[in-house]
Amino acid sequence: MELKEELKKALEELRKEKKRKFTQTVDLIINLQKYDIKKNPLNLFITLPHKIKEKKICAFLETKNKNVHTITKSEFKKYSDKKQLKKLINEFDFFIAQASLMANVATTFGRTLGPSGKMPSPQLGILVEANDKSVNDLKERVNNNVKIRTKEASIKLAIGKEDMKDEEIIENILVVYNSVLKSLLREKDNIKNIEVKFTMTKQKKIKIR
Repeated sequence: MELKEELKKALEELRKEKKRKFTQTVDLIINLQKYDIKKNPLNLFITLPHKIKEKKICAFLETKNKNVHTITKSEFKKYSDKKQLKKLINEFDFFIAQASLMANVATTFGRTLGPSGKMPSPQLGILVEANDKSVNDLKERVNNNVKIRTKEASIKLAIGKEDMKDEEIIENILVVYNSVLKSLLREKDNIKNIEVKFTMTKQKKIKIR
């Protein structure tokens, strides 16, 4: 309950800051302590109660699907051109694939999609069947998910937009915070503090008691 109140206060203060000409993103930063990221890396997919934005999704499928931008197997060879490949990866936020094509996807796109953290994964992104319902269900899940892959003792991610209601932003933060908490070896002891900010503001720090 206390954390909820602190977050409410932080958001109220952030909203008093100078208005910008664009809709700012709300960022969440969870700072860890006494935690060895190299030994115990975090790799989580978390479903948020409130969608932040519509993600641009590309699918590697056997046949074209009207519900998603599709690249079929016969089009893969076009992406042996590095420029085309780079353009594709910059254009889309997330990639999904049909299970039957995964070996080909790994061969053609793995080297570039892997390091950018966009490779379709069994946790979220692989379809057994590519019918309309499966594609739309997966798109829905992708749009409501955030991915956490830790490389340092600080987890940073977009958690909302300033035009969302405070309650929605707070609910998103609490879902992520509680998921991270459960994944840490010493739970609260491993969290130094959390910070919330808008794109153009300074962070508001919240101590974890």
